Amino acid sequence: MSSSLPNDSSLPGEHFEVRQTASSDDYKPDPSKSIPLSPPRQALLDDILALYSCQPTRRRVERYTPDCVYDDQFVYANDRYKMAGQWFALPKLFKESKNESYQVVKNDPLLIQFKNEQTWSFPGGIKSTTINALVSLSLDPDSADSDFPQVKYHKDQANGKDYSHTGAGFAFKKWQADKVSGMMDSEDVQYFKKDDRGDHREEVRTYGSGTADAPKKDF
Repeated sequence: MSSSLPNDSSLPGEHFEVRQTASSDDYKPDPSKSIPLSPPRQALLDDILALYSCQPTRRRVERYTPDCVYDDQFVYANDRYKMAGQWFALPKLFKESKNESYQVVKNDPLLIQFKNEQTWSFPGGIKSTTINALVSLSLDPDSADSDFPQVKYHKDQANGKDYSHTGAGFAFKKWQADKVSGMMDSEDVQYFKKDDRGDHREEVRTYGSGTADAPKKDF
């Protein structure tokens, strides 16, 4: 699948989406089967896991290109300014987020995929929840083999289907990503205001369903 990703770093993140469905919704990692990564790619993965674990820093957010896309069941953020708003908001929303384990299942020239198990703890004594997901990191071609690889498209899938990018649910997850960064009183978030793509974003790629243009794979 990585071979279908473009080699032109000047293209915005929308061009780097990887689509797939899975034969099973079970994304529980088996760390003993994890594919080893080079030190620079392991450092990238460590930074991504730290972001998931409510430990954002500017340097970790810079793991994304300014024209990146982040796509999961709750968020569609289509530049690094919006992405910064999401990562720096997590510690305000959750008491704790803990990475339980991960398993790298693909390490291609322009694509890293891993199964991720994350436990999210809410404030106020609300019961924590553990989510298993498949995370796909499409890499920036210019930095993929460097000491500081960056991400063009970050997709987090918590079930076997992909995202259609249509309907009320998608409209809400895009709307909240559009608004959060501007509402946050955070110097760290506003540092990335320079990456606001404004009206220069490409149209969101839409699909007829969560299985359209998404070949089934075993993970």
